[in-house]
Formats: sequence, C-alpha cells, structure tokens
Amino acid sequence: MAFAERPQQQFIAGAEIQPLRGSILYVVSEDWAFLSHRLPMASAAREAGFSVHVATRIGEDAEAIRAHGFTLHPIPFVRGRLSPLAALSTILALRRVGKAVGPTLVHHVGLQCCVLGGLASLGANRPQVNALTGLGYTFTGGQSRSGFFRRAMTATLKFLLNRQHAVTLVQNPDDQAALEQIGISGGHLALIPGSGVDTDALQPLPEPEGPITVGFAGRLLTDKGIRALLSAHRLLRQRGLDIHLHIAGEPDPANPASVSLQEAQAWNREPGITWLGHVDDIASLWQRSHIAALPSHREGLPKSLLEAAAFGRPMVSTDAPGCREIVIHDRTGLLVPIEDPSALADAIATLAESPELRARYGAAARELVAEKMSARAIGQTTLELYRSMIAR
Repeated sequence: MAFAERPQQQFIAGAEIQPLRGSILYVVSEDWAFLSHRLPMASAAREAGFSVHVATRIGEDAEAIRAHGFTLHPIPFVRGRLSPLAALSTILALRRVGKAVGPTLVHHVGLQCCVLGGLASLGANRPQVNALTGLGYTFTGGQSRSGFFRRAMTATLKFLLNRQHAVTLVQNPDDQAALEQIGISGGHLALIPGSGVDTDALQPLPEPEGPITVGFAGRLLTDKGIRALLSAHRLLRQRGLDIHLHIAGEPDPANPASVSLQEAQAWNREPGITWLGHVDDIASLWQRSHIAALPSHREGLPKSLLEAAAFGRPMVSTDAPGCREIVIHDRTGLLVPIEDPSALADAIATLAESPELRARYGAAARELVAEKMSARAIGQTTLELYRSMIAR
C-alpha cells in the first residue's frame, strides 16, 4: 500500500521557507499521552520557532512536560462517562486558556479534544488542526451506540471540522474515507501516517536466545485483540509448541472493553504467559521478544507496532484500518482476520518456525519506519501543514 507522505492539497508553494512565529497550543486529554505520542511533534514545533503550550489533564507527568520547555495548562478532562456538566467545565477551561494564550494555531488530539476544543474555540479566528487518532467504532458500526448519539455526533463533527480554518488530520486512508462518508469535506482533510518514532534512539536489536517469544504492548482491551491473542497462544501450546507470550500493558477501568485486573493477574498462572504490567522501557520488551503481535480491531497507526518495527521485529496483526499501514502482508509481517485465534496461531507458528522469514520481515519493517514514519519525517511534514495553514 502506498503511503501518503504529505497531504499535497493542504500545502502552499513556498510555505516551507517561512519561519514559524507565535505560539501553538496542544490540547490532549492526558499528560502521559502527550509525552508518549506528541512529544517529537511538539519538540519540532519548538525548534522551528513556536512557543509551545500544552492543555491537558494533569497526572504524574507535569514536571516532565515542563522540563521540555513547554508551558502547561491543567484542564479537567473526564474519561469513561458522558456528563454534560463535566463537558461544560472542560469547554470553559479550554476557552479560558485560549483567551489567555492567544495561540497562533491550536492542535487538538483525539475525538474528545476535537469536539470540546472545537466548541471552546467558537468565535476564535485561528487555524485548528484536529487530529483524529483512529475513529474506533463510533461511526463504523462496531460499537453499540444509539442512533440519536451517532446522528448528534455526526452533525457536531460536520459543523466543527468543516469550518474555514480547520484541517482534520488522519493517520490512515480508511479513517479519511470514513470522515468523507459522513460529510467532512476532502479539502479539510490531511493524511499523515502516525506521530512518528525516534528511529535514532530505537535501533534494530538482535534476536534473543531461548524459546520463541511473542510480545504484545498496549491497553488490555478486547478491541486491541488481547483475548484473541491469548486464545491463539493456548492453541499453540495445545499443539505442543513451546511459544511464550509477554504482555506489556494495563487494564483501562474507564473503558468497558477492558479486561479486569484479576483476569490480567491470572494470566501469570498460565504456562508460557508473562503479564508485565506497565513497562517504562519498551526496549526491554522487544529485547526479549522474537515477534510483535497486535491483533487489534482498528487503529489510527499503532505506536506499539511502529516501535517494534524500529527495533527490527517482524509483526503479526489484523487486516484492519491502521494495522495494515505498518504490517504489509508478506513484507513486514503477516495479516490475519479480526478475532480469528486459529489464523493468528497459524501466523505466529509460521514465523516461529522460520528464522529467515523473521529476519527478512524485521529488516523490511525497520526500513519502512525509518524512511516513512520516523519522528523526524512526521515532524517535518506536520510543520509544513502548520506553515501552510498559518500562511492562509
């Protein structure tokens, strides 16, 4: 599949040579999510001349954000429930920050921030990037939502995302097509594949010794395919294959698709399964793993697979939006149907039995990420988008 390096229709000739001035405000629901996914982009903006502000819910990472030279603004984002009162509180807080900072450009990250941030900015005549990092199933039929909710959300997005100074940033062609289908104008859409990973810091790793080990990194959600992966591992063990599974990630109590803490803890009592919980040093997971697996139902562009690819690991994933942008079948890994443990087990077994295939896929995965999806490449492409919007 071809990769869109830049949304050409969004850029103005000569915009690249214009220096950036003023301030940019990133609106992200969680402070850890900003550090995990937006730090390279924000650093590139700072180096290009922007004063960078971050509006987010404050957890444990406030000082880490400030240490990068960014100005932090606490916002009361609430996850896991729909509350008009909480939404109003968030909108008012964002409106106060917008008035105080007067940013040259605002970059909203995620559906919640795009909606609440967009409502907060009504009347403000400034460029807005609305980054939808995967649509999930709200608009694609996989999530149980009332018809009224879908119609109301669709109408809200059409109003907010089609505004004159707004550009919606998507990470894969499927999400772009889905937004066009609900009425978002193609002239307001830009496709940039992911947030990038630091391919200078993340270098290819040699394969570990010992039994073949599959690594999983992500939230412990059914939508991420964690239960399908566990079923596939059990099938492999039943076939007599000594394949191990290392799981990095934690339950998400705010998400109804999450496994429970008790279920995750019970995995450690199964043969060949190690639940690691939260892992700060992701390299430690891939140092111990031969294969990366993420059998997700839908993604924007999964950072866990981008990191695995940067470390030179072959991948197994689902033929789903976002996943198939990084896992190119029979080139960087193998694709299987969604929620098909048998096919998933077969794909893992194929890689487990072939060191040559693992080496070939891993090298191709590293090459793809280094050329198209590095933090440097994505940062520069995003800066070009900023420049073109400010120039307009």
